[in-house]
Amino acid sequence: MTNIATAPARWRMKQPSIIPGFGLTLGFSLAYLSLIILIPIAGLFWRSAALGWGGFLSILTDERTLRALYVSFGTAFVAAAVNVVFGVVVAWVLTRYNFPGRRLIDAMVDLPFALPTAVAGIALTAIYAPQGWVGSLFMPFRIAFTPLGIVIALIFIGLPFVVRTVQPVMEEIDHEVEEAAATLGANRFQTITQILLPALTPAILTGFALAFARGVGEYGSVIFIAGNIPYVSEIAPLLIVIKLEEFNYAGATAIATIMLLISFAMLFVINLIQAWSRRRYGNA
Repeated sequence: MTNIATAPARWRMKQPSIIPGFGLTLGFSLAYLSLIILIPIAGLFWRSAALGWGGFLSILTDERTLRALYVSFGTAFVAAAVNVVFGVVVAWVLTRYNFPGRRLIDAMVDLPFALPTAVAGIALTAIYAPQGWVGSLFMPFRIAFTPLGIVIALIFIGLPFVVRTVQPVMEEIDHEVEEAAATLGANRFQTITQILLPALTPAILTGFALAFARGVGEYGSVIFIAGNIPYVSEIAPLLIVIKLEEFNYAGATAIATIMLLISFAMLFVINLIQAWSRRRYGNA
C-alpha cells in the first residue's frame, strides 16, 4: 500500500496560496453553493418524484412537451452558434482596430445586459411583426411569432456573453504573433485558422456555453415575439408557467427537471471539449 507521504504529487492536495484561510473559504464556498444551488435543485427533483416514473415518462413523452423542448433547445443552440461567429467578429473589431465611435460601440454591446428582457421583447416584436419596420419588408414571409423570431431574440440577449468572453483573451494575443506568422510565410487564412482560433477556442466555447444556457432559460424577451403557439413556437419555460397556472406543480417541476438534465448534459459535453482544447493547444 502506498503511503500518503510517498504518494505521487498529483494526488496531494495543494495549498492554493501562501495566504492562509483555505479551509475556511472552502467550507464557506461549499455551504454557499449548497444553499443557493444544490438544495433548490434537490427540491426540484424531490417535487417531481411525486409523479412516479409513470407520470414522469408520460410528461416526457408528451408531444407538446417534446415540441416545447425542441423549440427551446433548438433555437438556443442556433442563436448561440450565430453569436459565436458574429461575436468573434465584433470582439476582433473592438480589439484590433481604433476608429471614431469605438468606445460607443463597445458600450452598446452591454445594452442587452442592462435592458429589461420584457422591454427587449416588446421592442423586437414591434420591429419584426408583420406591420413593423423590418417585418413588413419580408412579407408574406413572417419573422415574428415563429421560431425564427425566437432565434432573433436569443441572438440579441446572447451576443454580449460571447463578445465579453472572447475579447479579453483576444487582447492578450500579441500582434507580434501574427506578424511572425506572416514573416514565416503564412497567409491570412492560415494565421486565423492555425494561430488565432486555436488560442481562442476555449474562450469561444465558454461564450457559446454561456449564450446557450441563457437562451434555454430565457422567458421575458421571447414570449412577446414567439407568439406562443403550441407545437409551433411555444417554449418550455412558458409551458412550465402554464402548468403552474393550472396548479400542476408536479408537472411543472417535471418539465423543469427534464430541462435541467438536458442542459447539464450539453454543458458537460461542452466543458469536456473545452478542457480537451486547452490541453491540445497548450492553454491550460
